[in-house]
Amino acid sequence: MERRRFLKQAFITAAGTALLPGMMKGNTLWEPIIIDGKAPGKPFTHFWSKTVGGGRASEGLRATWLEQLQFSKKQCGFEYSRCHGIFHDDMYVFKSNNGTTVYNWQYVDELYDKMLKSGVKPFVELSVFPKEIAGSQSTQFWWKAHVMAPSELVKWGDMMTGFAKHCIERWGIEEVSTWYFEVWNEPDQHNWWEGTKAQYFELYKTSVQAIKAVSPRLRVGGPATSSFGADGKGPWIEEFLAYCATEKLALDFVSLHPYPTDAGMAREVDATLKDLQWLNGVVRKSAFPQAEIHLTEWNSSASPRDVMHDSLPAAAYIIRVNADCIGLVDSLAYTSFTDGYDETGAGDAFHGGVGLLNNQGIPKPSFHAYRLLHLLGDEMLYNKDGIVITRHKDSKRITAIVYNYPTGIRTVPTGAPEQILNMGEERAFNLKLTNVHPDARFNVEILDRDNGNAVHSWKDAGSPEVPTKEQAHTLQQMAMAVREEQILASTTGVLQVGKSLKSWDVVLIDELA
Repeated sequence: MERRRFLKQAFITAAGTALLPGMMKGNTLWEPIIIDGKAPGKPFTHFWSKTVGGGRASEGLRATWLEQLQFSKKQCGFEYSRCHGIFHDDMYVFKSNNGTTVYNWQYVDELYDKMLKSGVKPFVELSVFPKEIAGSQSTQFWWKAHVMAPSELVKWGDMMTGFAKHCIERWGIEEVSTWYFEVWNEPDQHNWWEGTKAQYFELYKTSVQAIKAVSPRLRVGGPATSSFGADGKGPWIEEFLAYCATEKLALDFVSLHPYPTDAGMAREVDATLKDLQWLNGVVRKSAFPQAEIHLTEWNSSASPRDVMHDSLPAAAYIIRVNADCIGLVDSLAYTSFTDGYDETGAGDAFHGGVGLLNNQGIPKPSFHAYRLLHLLGDEMLYNKDGIVITRHKDSKRITAIVYNYPTGIRTVPTGAPEQILNMGEERAFNLKLTNVHPDARFNVEILDRDNGNAVHSWKDAGSPEVPTKEQAHTLQQMAMAVREEQILASTTGVLQVGKSLKSWDVVLIDELA
């Protein structure tokens, strides 16, 4: 599925000219935004490439899961992946034999070995309980997760000690000290935690003390709670920070899942930005001002059946939110790179799953959003009103993204994609880049309704419920086939680019080496 092999259309425009001959606003030529390619830039990090969800741990033992992880790593640059249920019964880590506890790390080793070989580190989510530790035999989800808090945590603490020791023995302290150990997943949600807030705090205390006793270099954090409430606050965050301070517990990072939905209703489009501004304020004023902030699950919604996840508007939304949140977070992890995981079970080819790739490995527009974000430089020159212009520190190359998130849509895109696609107005962009490399060649990629749009290609193929092997291969090719053009800077180092974008369209402008 190499992108360059599947160009739908490509052409080269003359040096220094716009892609379109002139940008008009009414009867007036719209003056370009002028950006100096040698102006001082502000360094920033690619927090969007830091972490991505990976479903359940046992799914990482599947060949297709690994193939999709490797493809996502190559195209989107993800550094870490986070999986649910590393201690679930299907990983067979815990066994009690006549009162003697035996740990079996075989499947954990296999999973982490494969990830590390692929260049992806574990963002370890410490969950769920083995059935012999859980407080009852009741379970949640179709995969039977044990989440009932036990009456005492001695066995859990011993397992944390054994797990931390094993990780260091197998992969070495230099490697494991670069990982993150996150205590549980969404303990404020009944389906993930059958216990009280106080019981979760005790779970964190037991976990962090056990892990830090093995090595203080291991990074531990939480509470991994869910979406912000109607009060505009992250669940349990303030109480959790106060508890850790009172108990003198280590806290290397604070984690949260700020889905931009509230009781299934879409919030304003800048909800994630506001959530992060609140979270930064609370953490910086706490006893842990240097703690990293990781949003270890995020998406346009938490629903595993939201058709918007498969559609073009999701890409523009992803780019807008990430561009808005630069400097406020250490990672903003998309729920999953694959649809292979769903809390409600597997679905049809395009069923609104939470992944960047569907079950057959077909990229969605959201996949392209992360691929394009990954191509940006590391110095910011301009970031406003749908225009993100960056420079690569070492090569001085310019890479920009232009996107049209309709100004009239003030909420997260939800509902029928066909209706959402027709909302908003076409928007003209006119950029003039000066002081770029003379005669530089720029590649332009266009993601729109007809190009790089997996669902569009799938519908053209007759919407097969489960594509055949041949159909899946063709759809993979079509989904990667963004439209490409090439433009040239003038001999004096000026590049003028004019584009008229329909609502939700995304364009990458990338200077070639």
